[in-house]
Amino acid sequence: MNQDDIFKKIISHSKEYGFIFPSSEIYDGMAAIYDYGQNGVELKRNIRDYWWTAMVQMHENIVGLDSAIFMHPSIWKASGHVDAFSDPLIDNKDSKKRHRADVLIEDYAEKQVHKAEKEIKKAAKRFGESFDAELYRQTNPRVKAYLEEAKSSLSRLAKSLEAEDLEDVKALIVEKGIADPDSGSKNWTDVRQFNLMFGTQMGSVAEGANQVYLRPETAQGIFVNFLNVQKSGRMKIPFGIAQTGKAFRNEIVARQFIFRMREFEQMEMQFFVRPGDGKKYYEYWKETRLAWHKALGLGDDLYRFHDHEKLAHYADAASDIEFKFPFGFKELEGIHSRTDFDLKAHETHSGKKLQYFDPELNKNYVPHVVETSIGLDRMFLAVLSSSYKEEKLEDGSERIVLKIPQALAPIKVAILPLLKKDGLPEIGRDIMKNLQLDFNCQYDEKDAIGKRYRRHDAIGTPFCITVDHQTKEDETVTIRDRDSMEQWRVRISELNGIIGEKVSFRQIL
Repeated sequence: MNQDDIFKKIISHSKEYGFIFPSSEIYDGMAAIYDYGQNGVELKRNIRDYWWTAMVQMHENIVGLDSAIFMHPSIWKASGHVDAFSDPLIDNKDSKKRHRADVLIEDYAEKQVHKAEKEIKKAAKRFGESFDAELYRQTNPRVKAYLEEAKSSLSRLAKSLEAEDLEDVKALIVEKGIADPDSGSKNWTDVRQFNLMFGTQMGSVAEGANQVYLRPETAQGIFVNFLNVQKSGRMKIPFGIAQTGKAFRNEIVARQFIFRMREFEQMEMQFFVRPGDGKKYYEYWKETRLAWHKALGLGDDLYRFHDHEKLAHYADAASDIEFKFPFGFKELEGIHSRTDFDLKAHETHSGKKLQYFDPELNKNYVPHVVETSIGLDRMFLAVLSSSYKEEKLEDGSERIVLKIPQALAPIKVAILPLLKKDGLPEIGRDIMKNLQLDFNCQYDEKDAIGKRYRRHDAIGTPFCITVDHQTKEDETVTIRDRDSMEQWRVRISELNGIIGEKVSFRQIL
């Protein structure tokens, strides 16, 4: 089964089992906007809690913030978003599809890397255990050519975008013979820049309304509150401010399910440091954030760093943690060394000083900033897509299971009375009452026990507890593990401790 088919199955599964629904579906939906269902909202909340616990709770020098979505329009002028927040887009004249020009070239480069890796794998099979992959990568002419083609294409793209030479971006697409992914057509328009800001009006009457924006990121709310947090919390450099919340972008090209959406949620942290310490903390947060991802156990080979050649106007260093989605490696989280750009820009536009007095150095300065920014929806998709498994069992049957990390699972435990009589439902309800203050539980008595197991496998429930007639005799129940399908008897009084240990963030943090 190819990756496209797998991705289609994940999308279908998401709707069937209450994870994600198309927004406004009864009115034929809205492009690139989705609603989270009963299981999706729990998974999303658990991912957010995992991030917040690791970022705020586990760091005494990082605190939280919840800034407003609507902010003074001058903030977005100062940040550069009004003038420079845009994507280079290109239209295919035959398919009538619009694409990001930079993504087309990046995908072309990625294909060259795949060709190189394919050659390396073939050579590894041919030469056996003595094969040195790194040496082959450096010496084989064909592999070197593929990798150089990828590198040179990305380098030229970066230079063209930096110089705002959109004609050369199109020329690169034409020279490389890049075709429309849907139609195969190479009949392209010129490349144009499209601003991604969502503007609206605020005021009692249209004539006197002020232009405001739906925020495209949460970071600026942190910057304009820098001094408020620092002074009220008596924070000392280095320290961080974390925030989760909705952001909005006028995505012209919104594809690949929830990977790119017009309304989405971010988890951002801005870490304020002394001038000169930016690069040190940039490297620290790169490694710290990668470790956070890998701790989930989704597979270390699913992650890689991609250092930026073209830097944003505010950054002197930037890297993405990329994740291998079913449609390839794509950005999951960005780490940026933002220098002192943002605070200085807001000083200029507001006329207010945004400086920190350092008692150790006995002087004022504008702090530098290291940013970590992750899309919650992208993280949701990463967890969901990597957890989706189709398994063939020993008895010849098949099951679909979401092997979601136990600490993130929407439902932690299902209580299943074997029969709807003989007092078993009452015992099940008592067990649920005892557990539901600590865990998100679900009581399920419909269908045969095997069907119920499969249903909870499909939504990723780590543990199923079966109440049977033996329970009435000795106060024990059968507990079933989702991943191994192993079953064992435990005392009812032990359930809280057993489940609590398995689903705790302690297992991954």
